[in-house]
Amino acid sequence: MKEKTVSEAIAYRRSVRIYDPEQTIATEKVKLCIEQATLAPTSSNLQLWEFYHITGPEIKKQVALHCYNQPAAQTAQELVIPVVRLDLWQKRIQSNVEFIQSNATTADAEKKIKGALDYYQRIIPKLYSGTAYVKGLIHKIKVTLDGLRKVSYREVSSSDLRVVGHKSTALAAQNFMVSMAALGYDTCPMEGFDSLRLKKVLGLPKKAEISMVIGCGIRKSEGVYGERFRVPFQEVYREL
Repeated sequence: MKEKTVSEAIAYRRSVRIYDPEQTIATEKVKLCIEQATLAPTSSNLQLWEFYHITGPEIKKQVALHCYNQPAAQTAQELVIPVVRLDLWQKRIQSNVEFIQSNATTADAEKKIKGALDYYQRIIPKLYSGTAYVKGLIHKIKVTLDGLRKVSYREVSSSDLRVVGHKSTALAAQNFMVSMAALGYDTCPMEGFDSLRLKKVLGLPKKAEISMVIGCGIRKSEGVYGERFRVPFQEVYREL
C-alpha cells in the first residue's frame, strides 16, 4: 500500500469504532507511529508524556473493560494510551540541560547557551513548582497582581499546568493518528474510560494522568458512523 501524503492522511483519518478482525496491523509499524508522535511540539520541550502500547490479549481485554467495552476498544487489534507525566518535570528539565551542555563544545557556544540554561535552570523550575496546589495558588495571585501593570504569563496554577501537559500530549496523539492514517491504519481516540481502574492496570503512579485511549486496527465499513460532519468553515475562521 502506497503511503499517503499528509493531506491525504488527514482526509482519510476518521474515528473508527469497529475494526475488521480479518485484517491485521503490524506492531512494529504502530511503534514507529508512536516514535513519530514524540516529534510533536511540546511546551518548553519538556516532553511530559509517555505512551503505553497495548498488544497483549489479556491486558487488552482489561483495558477494553475499563473503556466500558465500547466497540472501538473491544474490537481494536492494539491500543495506544498517551499519558501525561507532569510529575517528571524535574527529570525532563535535566535532560534538556544536559542536551544543551553537550552541544556547547566551544567557548563561544557556552556564551550563547547561557540564556537557554537560565531558562531551564531558573525560570522553568519556578513555573513547574506550581504543579503543587499551594505553590501554584501563590503564583496565580502574584501574576494577577503583576498583570495589572504589565504583560504577564498567567497560566501558572496547578490546574493551568495540567492543561498545558494535556495540550502537549494531545498534539503528540494527533501526530500518532495522522501517521497511522498515512499507513492506511485506523484509530479512534476515546475519552470514555474509568481513569482510576485503568491507571491500576497500567501501573501508573498517582500523579500520572491518562490523556485518552486510542483504538487501532483496520476499519470495517460499518465502523465509520456516517459521513464526516463539520460546521461551515466560515463559522470557525476569523481573519484579523
